[in-house]
Amino acid sequence: MELIDNIKKKARKLNKHIVLPEGTEERTIRAADQVIAEGLARVSLLGDQDEIMQLAKELNLQNIGKAAIVNPVSHEMKDHYINMMVDIRKHKGLTYEEASKLIENPLYLSVLMIKNGDADGEVAGAANATGDVLRPAFQYVKTRPGISVVSGAFIMIHPDRSFGDNGVLLFADGAVHPDPNEKELAEIAVATAKTAESILGMEPRVAMISFSTKGSARHEMVDKVINATRIAREMAPNLQIDGEMQVDAAIIEAIGRKKAPDSKIAGRANIMIFPSLDVGNVAYKLVQRMGKAEAVGPVLQGMAAPINDLSRGCSVSDIVSLVAITATQSA
Repeated sequence: MELIDNIKKKARKLNKHIVLPEGTEERTIRAADQVIAEGLARVSLLGDQDEIMQLAKELNLQNIGKAAIVNPVSHEMKDHYINMMVDIRKHKGLTYEEASKLIENPLYLSVLMIKNGDADGEVAGAANATGDVLRPAFQYVKTRPGISVVSGAFIMIHPDRSFGDNGVLLFADGAVHPDPNEKELAEIAVATAKTAESILGMEPRVAMISFSTKGSARHEMVDKVINATRIAREMAPNLQIDGEMQVDAAIIEAIGRKKAPDSKIAGRANIMIFPSLDVGNVAYKLVQRMGKAEAVGPVLQGMAAPINDLSRGCSVSDIVSLVAITATQSA
């Protein structure tokens, strides 16, 4: 896939450090071997070194010796990270004893490594539920300044290259937040624009999607999108964004000219922000399954550092691609 190849080229230049907390999971260690072989990132694997190296030997992996292997139970930074945890969460009553147990969980260790500047990003979820991956991230890495909500963007690669930028669009939120309010919806729009710039090198043109275009219908759900558009413009005055807008007006030029003749976005959008998770999730799956588009993601956005969650049914190539994406997010 040309897009993923381009993301990998960018990742190689950046040479970021990505931590993989599921270091003894077979797909993860295979992916780490490939990431190192392709030079996509520097890698830390979390787990017992003997177990990891034995698994690498059994799988005939040649590059794992080039990864940093950190044992969550015993490593030289353990006390430092425990003290960091207590300092960050003391207002929640976290004790040294509690932190001493938590830091031995690789999902907690990985985010402390990121918080301390010892890694640039994390990819996990092959063997853990989304909530387990994100909970430590919310507690210690937290969200970016000015952003209160985490969302998930899907990179959609459509065979009809007249859509978006040569067939590439971003859909959000299709993965995380069920019912964002107008401020949160605005934050999702701004975060998705940043994702488009950092990962795809794409100039964002954002359409705020509704069942109404420029006042064609009146409803409180339409008002939410109108207000979110205004807030997003206040947050990012230079961002090309418009709404409220129906999907056809957003991506088909002739319809956009007819329904929203004064809009610079109509018919040209490469980012679509949906008013709820219901709509976003249905939209990406319909375009993927019936429109024959490739769907890459979700790419989590809004965190202060890139932390991405895999499906537990992911393939080795899915992990490799998400490592490359995570590396470009940290640029």
